[in-house]
Order: sequence, then C-alpha cells, then structure tokens
Amino acid sequence: MEKKDFASRAINPPSFVLTSDESIRADFKVILENKYSNAMIVEEFGITHGAARIDIAVINGEIHGYEIKSDLDTLDRLPEQMRIYNSVLDKVTLVVGKKHLFEAINIVPEWWGITIAKIPSSGEKVAFYEMRLAEENPCQDKVAIASLLWREEALSILEEIDQAKGVRSKPRKTIYERLVEVVDNRELKGKILEYLFLRVNWRSEIQCMLNDD
Repeated sequence: MEKKDFASRAINPPSFVLTSDESIRADFKVILENKYSNAMIVEEFGITHGAARIDIAVINGEIHGYEIKSDLDTLDRLPEQMRIYNSVLDKVTLVVGKKHLFEAINIVPEWWGITIAKIPSSGEKVAFYEMRLAEENPCQDKVAIASLLWREEALSILEEIDQAKGVRSKPRKTIYERLVEVVDNRELKGKILEYLFLRVNWRSEIQCMLNDD
C-alpha cells in the first residue's frame, strides 16, 4: 500500500501556485526587516542614476541588492540588469520563482546568492529556500560606485578635502572620476553609505534635476 501511494505521488507531484512580484516582495521584505532591524531597506534602489533599479537594497555597512524574478516574470532583462548591478553592489541575491530556477542558475555569476520562492498549493504565504549565499562582488567599478552619490554630495566630499577646483562646473562623470582619483576606495564607500543614510526623499524630483549634467 505504501509503495502504491508513493508511486501515485511521483506521477502526480504536489502543484505550486505561481508567484508574482507583489507576493514575493511583500513577504520577503518582512523577512529582511526582521533579519536586519538596524539596516536601511530601500525598494527600487536606483543604480547609475536610474539606468537600473534593483527591487530591494539592504544598506548596512555594505549594499546587498535583492532582485526578484517571479514565476510570472521573464528573465529577458536579467543579463543587462546583472551587468549594471555587478558594477556597483557589494553583494547580490536573486530571489527567483521555481519556474525560472534552472535557467537563472545558468545566467547569474557564481558569487550571486540564489533564494527560491514558491507558494504551496494550499495558498499559504510565499516560502523561501536559500539555495546559495551571496559572496563579495569581485567585479565592482569604482566610478560606477561613486555615481551612487548625487552631484552635490560628490562635490561636497571634494570640497572637504580641497579637491573641487576645476570640476565644479564639469559633468558629473568628471566629478566622480576626480573622486576615485583622490579618495581611497574604502573611505569613499564609507562616505557613500553616510550620505545614503542621510537621504530622506529617494525619488525627489528636485534631486533628479540636480543630478542632470
């Protein structure tokens, strides 16, 4: 009898409800808030001035980005998103629906973390299974990291160390290039984290105008 039941389950395995971005995001954000009680958690965190926005970023001594790809999404944009995320973020984890798991594994680099998100057929909350922990990013670009700063923030750092001469009216890329030339990478990352924690309105229209070249 037991063998027959096992065979039946093998032929008709338990089904799973398809996940959506909304269902994953809501439940996963609660997990992050409980895990990182003293961290800043930002949804739709803009990178390289909005060229890409990672779904959730946890800022806590480092920037760990979480990209969500539900069963209802496609992976079409993932390669380009990956290129941008890799230039800036300290760690990245892909939170992926079961439908795209095997395809996603073949796309993302080995240092990315992978968390599987799925909903049992009973319709309960999304369950998360950590398949691979995120490791330190070996691919960061210093100028791209500096571009996390708004223009006036970057200039303020240069003013503090008397290195703003000649770049005050230059395009912001020139300002970032000056920053990485004159500020130690570790110190610059610390300054960036300070400014990120000081920000109040992450999507201010005024800030968007200030960021223009």
